[in-house]
Amino acid sequence: MRYIAADFGAGSGRIIVGEHTPSGILLEEVHRFPNRQVRLGGTLYWDFLSLFEELKAGLKKAFARYGDIVSIGVDTWGVDFGLLDRQGHLLGNPVCYRDARTAGILEKVFVKIPPETLYGYTGNQFMEINTAFQLYSLALSEDPQLRCAGKLLFMPDLFNYFLSGVAVNEHTIASTSQLYNPLIGGWAQPVVEQLGIPGGILQRIVPAGTVLGEILPEVSAETGGAGVRIVAVGSHDTASALASVEADGENWAFISSGTWSLMGIQTTKPILTEAAMRSDFTNEGTVDGNIRFLRNITGLWLLQCVMKEWEAEGKNREFDELIAEAEQSAFASVVDVDDPSFACPASMQEAICTCCRHSGQEIPRTGGEYMRLIAHSLATKYAEVKTKLEACSGRKIDTIHIVGGGSRNRLINRLTEELTGARVVPGAVEATAIGNIRTQIKAMAHL
Repeated sequence: MRYIAADFGAGSGRIIVGEHTPSGILLEEVHRFPNRQVRLGGTLYWDFLSLFEELKAGLKKAFARYGDIVSIGVDTWGVDFGLLDRQGHLLGNPVCYRDARTAGILEKVFVKIPPETLYGYTGNQFMEINTAFQLYSLALSEDPQLRCAGKLLFMPDLFNYFLSGVAVNEHTIASTSQLYNPLIGGWAQPVVEQLGIPGGILQRIVPAGTVLGEILPEVSAETGGAGVRIVAVGSHDTASALASVEADGENWAFISSGTWSLMGIQTTKPILTEAAMRSDFTNEGTVDGNIRFLRNITGLWLLQCVMKEWEAEGKNREFDELIAEAEQSAFASVVDVDDPSFACPASMQEAICTCCRHSGQEIPRTGGEYMRLIAHSLATKYAEVKTKLEACSGRKIDTIHIVGGGSRNRLINRLTEELTGARVVPGAVEATAIGNIRTQIKAMAHL
């Protein structure tokens, strides 16, 4: 039997078919497409309609090639959402978390709810992009979409709804929202009420592995696959990536490395201490109902932006070539990858150089020096977060499993070993797809 993982990242999407064999899960990518943001009227949107068309195109290819596909699972990035009216119609394209509408929102929220109280309710890292803060910005501006909304669906829930007709909020994605209480396993109603968010728009929370139903006839008429089931997998991509990691004991951490680097540990209970809050750790759900205690770190975003700028300048560079140059470089400048100036700059190269100038460091001039700076900066951040993870959890971390696209970067892996003192174990590049499919396999076994 085969399963489809629809994996939507912040930069691209993939439709992957997985086959469960005695030797493991075999993957075949049948469709890949860009995920672009569109700026319109001063707002930065995701092009959901285009993404859904790409999803259908990938499903059509998969169903044409294989006749034994049993289910589909969708995972995406966190925090973003779509609003439906009371008839189930999409009210507008979802807004990208990098949009400026939440700039300065934290100070306004903390007037309503002190940070210590908010962290005690949700255990989420305070980031302006979080769902609760996006919704509060809508409430403050009296946005008509919020007034008309009947349902809020996080991005993977939105895809699942238009595939299956079932509107629910899957647990792992709900846990990224700053609206979920990990202690009670449900919505943090005091937060919802104090921020003026219509409570009725939040849907029933279901665990990862819930079978939502069969693909809608209107979708299968376009794509094929009549009778194929839709499974709410660990629909936050990091939850699915973590589900691919095979590790024993407790003395290990994980890094899901892509546009963002998410570094943390797995625990059975949330850690809601003041030290955890001050260290910017977040408590999010795993596919088996446990906790991902982690820190969101700006990851390969810096490199992705720099390479895109080079491409626009006609200076295309190959990834492996840049790593080889960086390995031969003695360039030593380091920046804080989480500096706000790197969030969405007009030019990432200029933002990096400005940061170096302000700190009295040498500015990069070659592709290899940019790669060296970014790799060294990420490894430095990983070492800092490892120390704080150990302090907050009481564990000694001796192994770090790195999965995702960044697991291929041998320079970052080597520098991470040197600066953290932990053994680095590179995992699967397509870790998210593997975890997604593993959850589908378990769900189908239960049936």
